[in-house]
Amino acid sequence: MRIFTSPNQLKAAVGEDLGTSDWLHITQERIDTFADATGDHQWIHVDVERATRESPFGAPIAHGFLSLSLVSLLNWQIYTIENTTLAINYGLNRVRFVNPVQVEAHVRLRTTLNSVGDAPGGALQIVTTNTLEIAGEEKPALVAETVGRIIF
Repeated sequence: MRIFTSPNQLKAAVGEDLGTSDWLHITQERIDTFADATGDHQWIHVDVERATRESPFGAPIAHGFLSLSLVSLLNWQIYTIENTTLAINYGLNRVRFVNPVQVEAHVRLRTTLNSVGDAPGGALQIVTTNTLEIAGEEKPALVAETVGRIIF
């Protein structure tokens, strides 16, 4: 766990791999809960029998946006920024869903700090590259460049 307490510490870490999260088990219950929260009940995610029988993956797969939403959850295991008055998700520069995540897979996140710069209102803008890896797979589930804004 990396802990940053100042803008200077963040700026000094630009270009560094910040670390890797623990493995997270992707269960059908997690997929179903995400489907309920978003209203996306496409059969390839929630119909176990049909997905096993008809999908090219031979099993249900997690929603791409479920995989993307895990970036926030897993980044809390990799780094934290203390002494802030505000920290917000400002958006994404680029996201690619490279490889589907099958039910029962295990995923983890690897994060690299790309840049830290000034933003309006006295904020710092932080850009990271986040790679969601799948255990036993060569290709990651996704690669996402995220943008955050922080006020100390």
